[in-house]
Amino acid sequence: SPPGLLLLTSFLLHVEEGRASPARLVCDTRLIQKYIGEAKDMEKGVGQCQALPALSCPTVLPLVDFNLQQWKSKSNETKRREILCDLALLVGAVAEAQGQVTQECGSRQLTQLYQHANSFLLLLQTFSWEAGPWEPGCSPRSTEQTHVTGIFLTYRQLVQGKLRFFFHDLAKDLCK
Repeated sequence: SPPGLLLLTSFLLHVEEGRASPARLVCDTRLIQKYIGEAKDMEKGVGQCQALPALSCPTVLPLVDFNLQQWKSKSNETKRREILCDLALLVGAVAEAQGQVTQECGSRQLTQLYQHANSFLLLLQTFSWEAGPWEPGCSPRSTEQTHVTGIFLTYRQLVQGKLRFFFHDLAKDLCK
């Protein structure tokens, strides 16, 4: 099955009246654990690619570390927008790296990562609690990276960190 198919299927099954309901998606904690496992597998997979060259043009990646106390004080909408900013920057970095990596193994891993990260980006764009659609143009804290493995590390940290805690916070409200 193509990567990201489970995420896309979950999304399509939970669209109600033209608007996505995050309820079932976040209430089943096995799903976020599956996404974390997939992120780890992709990171391990790219690490097994032989002699991946450094990127000739560095990619800009979001800094996805966060302070849990500060994170807890934010609204769900603020958290969603922050994750969207991180994902948008990450998806752009993956696309940039795809244009530079010609090695088959690395290219295949980047394609899979692009599909997963872009699925989350599209999914989170459909969730909204406040009026108005999400608009790109945010500027998250960022860093430059010349190693392909750093892109996968950033994705895993984002899924394991902000995204997992965001789903956990949503579950508290939606899964009663």
